[in-house]
Amino acid sequence: MSAPDQAVLPDAVRALAEADFGTVAQRFADAGFTVGTPAKGILTVRGGAGTRPAVLLSVGVHGDETGPIEMAAYVIEALSREAQALAVDLMLCVGNIDAIAAGKRFIDADLNRMFKADRGALAGTFESARADEIIAATDAFFEAAGPVRWHLDLHTAIRASHYPMFAIVPDLIAEERKAALITWLGEAAIQAVIMNPKSAGTYSYYSCEHHGAAGSTVELGRVGTLGQNDMAQFADASAALDALLRGVAAPAAKAAPHVFKVAQEVVKLSDAFTMGFSKETPNFASLKRGEVIATDGETVYTVFHEEELVVFPNPDVRVGLRAGLMVVRIS
Repeated sequence: MSAPDQAVLPDAVRALAEADFGTVAQRFADAGFTVGTPAKGILTVRGGAGTRPAVLLSVGVHGDETGPIEMAAYVIEALSREAQALAVDLMLCVGNIDAIAAGKRFIDADLNRMFKADRGALAGTFESARADEIIAATDAFFEAAGPVRWHLDLHTAIRASHYPMFAIVPDLIAEERKAALITWLGEAAIQAVIMNPKSAGTYSYYSCEHHGAAGSTVELGRVGTLGQNDMAQFADASAALDALLRGVAAPAAKAAPHVFKVAQEVVKLSDAFTMGFSKETPNFASLKRGEVIATDGETVYTVFHEEELVVFPNPDVRVGLRAGLMVVRIS
């Protein structure tokens, strides 16, 4: 993906992509909110002493996933023009600003694997330092927050999917908050939810594990070019996000999302790793019992349920990282 042509971008989209919060920040400040910019690309807007729901909204953790940047830009721009309607304490995080500017997924390594203490060989990367900035701001935001906490980390997928709109939800979220999150995901037209029992170093899992947030990595269709995304595909998600930030009821979900659980995690152990299917295999493709998922030297990953669906298959990740998830439907 090439770098976006800033000259043709709408002002609101260009500003958010460049982490220029000047105009919207001033509108919220003029409305009496406490506004802060604790790090580049991070805006906080607070309206009370921990008495309001706290919503962390992150976009651009992968620099080539531009649709959510556009969607968030329009939602925040419109809300800032009616700033008093903001009913939550908000943290807006534009994750990998440099990668967005370059039109790349990342600069050195995947930022969404950096939200953990042990980064191994990735500790010296550009994204490792950026993750430290984001973590510090996130910790400060939630330490001052009340008990109702959300983290919506918005992405788009690099491959086709049988469910274009899907979400990864950490299993450790308290049941009541988990139910509220899944309800919201349904309102946002998310078609599938994967309950994840284990962290892969993702941003949303960090917020859940360390701050009790109802968090999710939300995949909103396919990767696109900044300024050229079809915003119609984000209409339901946009409406649900706007309602959450305003503290009003969202339109009812057209259908409840299907719920899956992780059956097994496929980790790349060495450079000998190969998958048993094409790199272009879509998310949620079905494999039957006994089929080979991947081979890595003497290690062979196979399907052990009657059916498992593959999500995020990527043989090109670094050694030691997750190369795919196998999931089974539970509802």
